Amino acid sequence: MGFFSKIKKMWGNADAPQAAPAAGTPADESPTLTETAAPPSPAPEAPVTEAQAALALALRQAEPRLSAWLAIILEGQDKASPLLWERLGFLFKSLEAPESEAAEFIARFQKWLTDMDYVRVEDFRSELQYRLALALELEDEEDERDRLFIKLSEGLTKTREQIARRLDTLLTSRGKIDEEFWDELEEVLITSDMGFEAASLLLARLRDRVRRSGVTATEGFKDLLRLELEGIFKPPKRIQAVNPPEVVMMIGVNGVGKTTTIAKLAHRARMQGKKVLIAAGDTFRAAAIEQLEIWARRVGADFFAKTEGADPAAVAFEAIEKGLAGGYDLIFLDTAGRLHTKKNLMEELEKIRRVAGKKHPGAPHRSILVLDATTGQNAMSQTKLFNEGVGVDEIILTKLDGTAKGGIIVSIALAHNLPITFVGLGEKMEDLRPFMGEDFARALLS
Repeated sequence: MGFFSKIKKMWGNADAPQAAPAAGTPADESPTLTETAAPPSPAPEAPVTEAQAALALALRQAEPRLSAWLAIILEGQDKASPLLWERLGFLFKSLEAPESEAAEFIARFQKWLTDMDYVRVEDFRSELQYRLALALELEDEEDERDRLFIKLSEGLTKTREQIARRLDTLLTSRGKIDEEFWDELEEVLITSDMGFEAASLLLARLRDRVRRSGVTATEGFKDLLRLELEGIFKPPKRIQAVNPPEVVMMIGVNGVGKTTTIAKLAHRARMQGKKVLIAAGDTFRAAAIEQLEIWARRVGADFFAKTEGADPAAVAFEAIEKGLAGGYDLIFLDTAGRLHTKKNLMEELEKIRRVAGKKHPGAPHRSILVLDATTGQNAMSQTKLFNEGVGVDEIILTKLDGTAKGGIIVSIALAHNLPITFVGLGEKMEDLRPFMGEDFARALLS
């Protein structure tokens, strides 16, 4: 339903004539209990004020995009104010979101502003748009994709300088695609931290695509490379339905940003109205439990932990038990990442999987491996280790904004055929963004 239709449906037509009393029923009498009567009309809503009518008109006339609507909501507002909250509530109402959701959203955002000590709109506008996109299920809108592309392009600056600049030099220095071209391209790919194996695989696929396309001049090569990268990142089909709560096991070595990634994923889920439980399965480090609890409190998720040194499988079992009893939608199981004891770590993770499945059939429904993009080929070895040890369903790559080694994304996708679902492009909650292969290819080669 369009924005105008939603508002029209919500307000109705104030000028429409009222239904006449049923035939044979005096206007000043009500039907008796034995008579057939229409159900009572709902209590009338509060009349729309002049300011609300003007706001609705502006919203209706604007381009139907979140960024355009938010610009209207924030017009004339340079600080957080009661008028801003009133306008936000009206936006939710106009989009037919339940009043309770609007109230909860505003209350949570006000608390976040207090925690962050933000007052000026310029400090929180980006976060507000991000949260609205999630809460109103508008994340796939064109303007959100544009925002993500800009953020991705900025995050890939160092990687793009490493790959695209050298590629452009190669394309301009050679007029045709010949064996010397392929040799030089292989060197560019390998030195961009793609690695020999992945570079060889990509070259083989590119050779085939070039042959089938009939392109012989280098000027058409970049478009073929972009299409090949898009194909590499096309995620495989998978069954999404699960028996709630969905249990997600988070794995990865220490120091990759696993704790903050859990917090960011939980934040996204909370903004989408889900009830979230975070379980502290890294019982080896007391600091890990405390840090995760702080993040859980910040993002509005519930938290479960046992004492330091407790059996991580027992933590998983009891957390799932709590999740089942409490009607949770989503449970994040944090795990340890002490790679100096590889064998013990894999046995521990396998035990968690086994115990979780006994308590809740199908759990864990997803195993997400968190990798640090700045480690380059080290991330490849970690992917191999965890995938062979306990299995990996998807990958989240953090710190992509601070590395020239973004070529590792291509290596992982080629070598392991695992979907990359999110990338970290900064420290803020909004900086964990869905990964889209076509956007990555376009941003990398632009």
